[in-house]
Amino acid sequence: MTKLAAATHSSPFGMLYLIAEDDLLLAAGFRSLDELQARLPMGLSQRGFHKVAKISEVSEVWRSYCDGDIKGLSRVKWEQAGGPFRQKAWKAMTKIPAGKTISYADLALKSGSPSAMRAAGTACATNLIAPFIPCHRIVRTGGALGGYGYGLPTKIALLTFEGAI
Repeated sequence: MTKLAAATHSSPFGMLYLIAEDDLLLAAGFRSLDELQARLPMGLSQRGFHKVAKISEVSEVWRSYCDGDIKGLSRVKWEQAGGPFRQKAWKAMTKIPAGKTISYADLALKSGSPSAMRAAGTACATNLIAPFIPCHRIVRTGGALGGYGYGLPTKIALLTFEGAI
């Protein structure tokens, strides 16, 4: 059983932690490697990880993003466990242009279930690959920012950096 690669990068938004298998991103977030590993499905989390300086394609895309290429996050290949609606919602999130936001209602519609606004919110809350799957770009109807798993200050910083607010 091969260990997963884990890398840590500083950024204007705090430390970003990444877990991947080769160039396939499995988890990303702003808390800790331990927190990410705990959120992975059991079969993956049991593999453990070894720390690396970078995860080639993923780390390069992140560095470019931090340097101002705000359109590049969607280039990363990713995989995470979730049912059909969540998979559609996560894919829909990757199509939101940097600098733009959509509502939870819009996300439900783009995911094929217009009345599934709560499910759209759950897809955001269970997203294990933030900010590459940009759940920070989902806001409440009317424009209020709503929540963010890594805290409202981080959501505001990301949206400000991208020019959305």
